[in-house]
Amino acid sequence: MANSNLPRRIIKETQRLLSEPAPGISASPSEENMRYFNVMILGPSQSPYEGGVFKLELFLPEEYPMAPPKVRFLTKIYHPNIDKLGRICLDILKDKWSPALQIRTVLLSIQALLSAPNPDDPLADNVAKHWKANETEAVETAKEWTRVYASGA
Repeated sequence: MANSNLPRRIIKETQRLLSEPAPGISASPSEENMRYFNVMILGPSQSPYEGGVFKLELFLPEEYPMAPPKVRFLTKIYHPNIDKLGRICLDILKDKWSPALQIRTVLLSIQALLSAPNPDDPLADNVAKHWKANETEAVETAKEWTRVYASGA
């Protein structure tokens, strides 16, 4: 874990992520680049994503913690706040970012977004329209995508 080019804060956050993982979340730094994390989030229970294992990538830019981490889903997901490229619409990844926030907070917020999709602040317009027009059907589609794309691989 000794990487002298890394700011002390990133080293401390990484150590905490590894020693005290958040429930349902694993994040491990890449051996080639300690600013790049391989993340797995388990779909929260009682959500359309329950039973799914979602892979994400998280990258800490040079400006971190003054700028937010870059995070995206690698696993396909049917969600109004996540587009087909895996980009996530989450305020703390944009204008509500604060240097007081940590990687752990970001990952917990993404996990919470899976429990509470917000079609009123969409990134995937077609999914949001479906969610608003027929939430039951949209939830079924999300469950189907979870079975097809996020079944533990």
